Amino acid sequence: MAILLGIDTGGTYTDAALFDDTRGVLASAKALTTKHDLSIGIRAAIQAVLGPGPQDIGMVSISTTLATNALVEGQGSSIALLLIGYPADALDLAGLRQALGSDPVAFIPGGHDVYGDEQQPLDMDAARRAILDCAPRAAAFAVSGYFSVRNPAHELAVRDLVRALTGLPVTCGHELTRNLNAPRRALTVVLNARLISLLQHLILAVRGILAEQRIQAPLMVVKGDGSLISAEVALQRPVETILSGPAASVVGAHYLSGERDVFVVDMGGTTSDIALLRNGRPVLNAAGAVVGGWQTMVEAVAVHTFGLGGDSEVRLDDHEELVVGPRRVVPLSLLAHQHPQVIETLRCQARRPAPDGADAVRSDAQFALPLRAPESSRETLSEEQLALWRVIAQGVAPLTELFANPRTAYFQRRALLYLVERGLVALSGFTPTDSAHVLGFQADWSLEAAQLGADIWARRLAALGRRVASGPQFSQHVMQQVVLQAGRSLVSVALSEMSSQGNGARAGSSNNPALALENHEALRRIFVDAALSAADLTALRPDADSLLNVTLALGRPLVAIGAPAPTYFPIVAQRLRTRLCIPEHAGIANAVGAVVGGVMQTARAIIRPIEGEGYRVHLPNALRTLPTLEEAVAVAQQVTAELAEAQARQAGAGHITVETQRNDQIVRAKRDDDSCEEVFLESEIVSTAMGRPQLAAAAQIA
Repeated sequence: MAILLGIDTGGTYTDAALFDDTRGVLASAKALTTKHDLSIGIRAAIQAVLGPGPQDIGMVSISTTLATNALVEGQGSSIALLLIGYPADALDLAGLRQALGSDPVAFIPGGHDVYGDEQQPLDMDAARRAILDCAPRAAAFAVSGYFSVRNPAHELAVRDLVRALTGLPVTCGHELTRNLNAPRRALTVVLNARLISLLQHLILAVRGILAEQRIQAPLMVVKGDGSLISAEVALQRPVETILSGPAASVVGAHYLSGERDVFVVDMGGTTSDIALLRNGRPVLNAAGAVVGGWQTMVEAVAVHTFGLGGDSEVRLDDHEELVVGPRRVVPLSLLAHQHPQVIETLRCQARRPAPDGADAVRSDAQFALPLRAPESSRETLSEEQLALWRVIAQGVAPLTELFANPRTAYFQRRALLYLVERGLVALSGFTPTDSAHVLGFQADWSLEAAQLGADIWARRLAALGRRVASGPQFSQHVMQQVVLQAGRSLVSVALSEMSSQGNGARAGSSNNPALALENHEALRRIFVDAALSAADLTALRPDADSLLNVTLALGRPLVAIGAPAPTYFPIVAQRLRTRLCIPEHAGIANAVGAVVGGVMQTARAIIRPIEGEGYRVHLPNALRTLPTLEEAVAVAQQVTAELAEAQARQAGAGHITVETQRNDQIVRAKRDDDSCEEVFLESEIVSTAMGRPQLAAAAQIA
C-alpha cells in the first residue's frame, strides 16, 4: 500500500510525517523553518523522514504559512485590477485602495444588477486599452465585475481577453466566492492575484525536492477550511490556502484524538492557535477569514491566534511585570547549540556584579544574528542601519556590545528594530523553551546556555526587588506565566464564541455576561487571572493579596497539540477544570492533518422569481430563465452537481460522492383580507462533491 507524505511549514519548525490509512503514523521528523527560503527547511524535513531507503509514496500534501504570512507582511507580486461596472468610490471601501498600493487599476464600463441583467454593455475597447496599459506593470491580473456572482459573463469575457493579449495569470471574482459585497469580492481577487507567483515558487521548489528524492506522486495543498486541493488548483486560487496551517492542525487533532466537540489548541514555537471542533468538523468563519487586517471572502477555519509559543520572548512590560511574547526570538539554548561561542559571553555576563536598576542589565542575555543580506533593489537602509547590519553580519552580536555607548543606544535600538522588521536580522533571548531546558522538560539543545540565561534574569529581577532566588525559580515563574497567558487565551476564545452565538442574549446587549466580562479589564483581572494563577506566582508581585476564591471551567474538553503542549497544558486544563487530551504524535499533528483530509468542492446556484418571466437561475458559469420553479430547481441541481464533481476531480479527488441541498426562503405575507399567504423569495441550491485524493498508483492505472 502506498505511503502518504505530509508536510507542514510552521513559524518555527517544518514537520514531516509518513502515514498510511491502516497503520497510521509510520515516521516523523522536524527541521527548523527557513523563512527566507521555505524550501530549505522542507528539504531537510523530507530527507530526515524518508531516511536512506526508497519509499513508495502515493501522495504528498503540504500545509503552508506562505499565503498567511505574505498577507500579514504585505508581500506579493505587482498586479493590475480591472473593475467592471464599479462606481468610482469603490476603492475607498473594504480597504481596497490600501491593498492595491501603487498597483494599477482600471474602471471598465459594464457590469450587472442584482437580477443578472446588464446595467451597461461591456466596453471591450476600453477593456483592451486597459489591459495593454497595465500589462507592463503587472505580474498577474485581477478581474471583478459588479454583481458578477449573479451573471459572470462580463468577467469571463475580460478574462479571456487578458489571456489572449498578455498570457499572464488572471483571476475572476466569481471564481473565488458566490457571496455579494462587490468591494470585498474585489479585495479577495486582488489578494489572490498577488499571491500567485509566491505560491508558484514554493510549489516548484517542493516539486524539485520530490524529484531529487525520485518521488512521483500527486502534490496536494491544504485549504483554509481543512480540505485538500491539487497544487495546480492551488496555483489558480492561492488565496484559499490562507490559514492552511491552522486548518491542518484542527484536522490532525481530530484524527489523532478521535474527539468531536472540543477546543483545539496548537502551541508552536511562535504562536498558539485555538479553534473549535463541532461534530468532528472545524468551525468555519462564515463571514470570511481575516488575515493581516484584510477581511476576505475566503471560507476558512475560525481560528484565534495568540503570540504565545515555546520561542516567545520573555520580557518585562511597561509596568515591569513579567510577560511572554508576542515576539518570537531564537532561544538561548538553540543559539548556543548552533553558535557555541555565545556561552562564554553568557558566562561573563552572569559573573558581573549586579548593577542598579533595570536599564543596566536590560540587554544582558540578548543577541542579534544575521538572517539575510539586504537587497539593494528592494531595501534602502540608512547609514546608521547599514553600519549596524555590517557589524551583525560578522557573526552573532551581544546587544550589550551593540548598545555599549549610552549616547547612541537609543538610535541603535531603533535601527536594530528596523532590521528585525525587514527580516534581515533575528534576535535571541530567554524563552519558555529555555525554561523547559532548565526544568528538565526538554533536552534538545544547550542546557548551560539556558541555565546562564535564567541566572541572569533572576539577578535582574532581584535588582528590582523581586523575590527570585535562583535561575530554576525564575524558570518556574516563566512556566507559570505561560500557563496564565494560555489560560487567558482559551477563556477569551470561549467568551468570543459565546458572544457570537448570543448565548441567549443579543450581541452587544448589557445582559450578556460574556461580553460584560470580555469588555472590562478589571473584571478579567479579578476573575480570570485569579482562577488561573497559582499561589507561587504572587512571588513576582509581593503586594498581591487575593480575597476571592475563583474557579473557571471550560464547557468543552481540550485537545492540545504542538511540541510544547505536554509541558504547559496539563496545568492549564487542571486550572480550567476540563478534560485534556494530548494525543500520540501531538508534536506533528499538522503534518498528519495535511494528509488525512479529503477533497471537498462546492458549487452554488440562486433561484429568484422574475415577475412576468418565471424564475431566473444564477449559475456559477451562466444565467438561465425558466418558466416554473420545478424546472429551475432541476436545472440548478444538475448543473451544480456536475460542476462540483468536475471541480473535485480537477482538485485531485477520486471516488467522488455528491450531495445536493435546497434551501428555500419563504415568508408569510398578509393579504388585504388579513389572511396570510406564503411568498417565495429565493432558493439556494448547494452541491458538495467529496472524495479522497487519488494516489500515484491509482493515477497511473487510470
